[in-house]
Amino acid sequence: MGRNLANEWNPAPKPQYGRSKKTAKERGRITKEVYDEAAHRAQGRCEWCGWAAGSVDQTGRRWGLEAAHLIRRRNCDETTAQDIAMLCGPSTNTGTCHNKVDYTRDGRQWAANYRQALKKRKG
Repeated sequence: MGRNLANEWNPAPKPQYGRSKKTAKERGRITKEVYDEAAHRAQGRCEWCGWAAGSVDQTGRRWGLEAAHLIRRRNCDETTAQDIAMLCGPSTNTGTCHNKVDYTRDGRQWAANYRQALKKRKG
């Protein structure tokens, strides 16, 4: 009769080392200091359209400001204030500036240009 391999199964041990590189989520994390610097720069207004936080738009809806990445998380080593913009949101609602930056060609172009302008201003 043959051997019963189910009773002899012995998996290889898991490696004991961790990741050598941060995940995209970790690299894209917005710290309180970075958020505060961007919020101070925006002064309560959307950095694209100038909409003031707390005001009502043409449709009668009240949106808030959100920190939007100007560069994809996978492309940055660590998020700085020059990598984000305070935009009206939420990003899931069509027509908001955060949605445009995340999902439209014009928005991505604006984000790239604005990021370059922020870097020049900083440097």
